[in-house]
Amino acid sequence: MRCGGWSEGWCVRLPDPALPAATATIAAMTLQKILAPLVGIGLLIAAWRSYGWLGVAFAVTGIVMFLLLHFNRTMTVLKRAADRPMGYVGSAVMLNAKLKPKMTLLHVVAMTRSLGLQRSPKDEQPEVYRWTDGGGSYVDATFADGKLVQWELTRPPQDGADAPATAMGDLPPA
Repeated sequence: MRCGGWSEGWCVRLPDPALPAATATIAAMTLQKILAPLVGIGLLIAAWRSYGWLGVAFAVTGIVMFLLLHFNRTMTVLKRAADRPMGYVGSAVMLNAKLKPKMTLLHVVAMTRSLGLQRSPKDEQPEVYRWTDGGGSYVDATFADGKLVQWELTRPPQDGADAPATAMGDLPPA
């Protein structure tokens, strides 16, 4: 898709992420998946050493509460998204303005209150989703490992945008 001319519509495109940046994102996601359980185990060990079984019970209660809060947020977002048409957003331009790099897919679904239409093959990275508004504008968002890496706003061409201004001779008499 070209974004060069007015006749093709307006198009806002962020640069493709560089290979080292994508590798760093994948490494950060892997580190996060390893680090979170290690922090939980470290919390349990510290609780055991400080307060014995009472400390372990308190630490387990805190960890379970943390997991329940995240589960509850995920279910709330998906429940709201289930009530809306898939891939629809009120304004694609406003969605484009609110998107930021490294946002999670869950955060974007919470903002749009709609599941995006998947444009990429299933279970392949990166994943591409599309949200369209009533005017025909749409945002294609690319997620690598669940994090937003690129997005593109495409607006439909305006019919009167390329029309020249009327000359004085073309005006009706007053």
